[in-house]
Amino acid sequence: MLLMGLLAGGVSTAEPAACGTPGVWWSPATPGQPLRTDEVIALIHEADVVLLGERHDLEEHHRWQLHTLGALHGQPGLQAVGFEMFNRSHQPVLDRWTGGELGERELLRETQWHANWGFPAALYTPLFHFTRLHRLPTIALNVERDLVRRAREEGWENIPEEDRYGIGRPAYAVEGYREQLGRVYAGHPETEDGLDGFVRAQIFWDRAMAEGLADAVERFGTPVAGIVGRGHAMYGYGVPYQLHDLGIENVVVLLPWDTDQACDADETPPPADFVFGLAPYEELPEDPPLLGIFLEQQDEGVTISDIVEDSVAEAAGLEIGDVVVTAAGHPIRSIPELQATVRRQPWGTWLPLEVRRDGEPVEIVARFPARH
Repeated sequence: MLLMGLLAGGVSTAEPAACGTPGVWWSPATPGQPLRTDEVIALIHEADVVLLGERHDLEEHHRWQLHTLGALHGQPGLQAVGFEMFNRSHQPVLDRWTGGELGERELLRETQWHANWGFPAALYTPLFHFTRLHRLPTIALNVERDLVRRAREEGWENIPEEDRYGIGRPAYAVEGYREQLGRVYAGHPETEDGLDGFVRAQIFWDRAMAEGLADAVERFGTPVAGIVGRGHAMYGYGVPYQLHDLGIENVVVLLPWDTDQACDADETPPPADFVFGLAPYEELPEDPPLLGIFLEQQDEGVTISDIVEDSVAEAAGLEIGDVVVTAAGHPIRSIPELQATVRRQPWGTWLPLEVRRDGEPVEIVARFPARH
């Protein structure tokens, strides 16, 4: 009711625009009607939590997040910003960063950025500097991947309470979310726990971030912004659903929308409350090249815990669960050793890897694209 009343009273009267039109906002409440940033901010001024979704590897998405954070902070004024990219155990480090006690290099080192997140830090550091500049509480929303793995394999109810990091029972996924996760799971290698395990891990992950945001609302007031992957926010599933289960109803989802991304004004539920059109942007490859894997240091060695879609690793045939034995002929005993080897790899070259898969040695060649 609030949205419809405001929309009827004071939006721009430009020609209708599709949801992928660059430079304008679009809402399912007003199909084809473009909105300015100030109009969107006015419409969501009573939100408790505003989620800004992203595709992790797209620089333009992070630029949009930065500008949107600026608009939110101008009116009515953000109280805190939560980040999926940091684990809860690193909250003291973030507090020191926000307080001006750490530099950027120390922040990345002490949060073990390359081991825990893996995407180029340069994509995110402008967002971190924004919270530091404005002395906004910076909240770590994530949990260690080992705990998410346990949720997948064992289920929340079978994890001892002292190991849950205080995370409560997740609200179970509605059918639409399960279908969405099923499509994502279909693109991953089959696992022993199957789709049920994948769903258990995802809703546990969603719950952890929702509880982090809810705690920030209680401690600092509203609105609180959350920087999360778009899969955790779209269609009101994921984090919004868990927030509602926690009693926080006024949640707004904002998404960047690429012009080559299909959209349907009649889609139910809608993908977001508002989307912002982004034109194609040709990005230079990062230096050094990225392999596109997440790693865990386990007893058996450096193990691949996840693989980025459309990455060099995926094209090479690496799989979740592979244990990296050698890279470029050098034995790999720790995550930093593998990271250092990959960072030395020039663009347009091949990186030979030996992995152990189901106890058997497998040779892999990762082919890095040439820099344009």
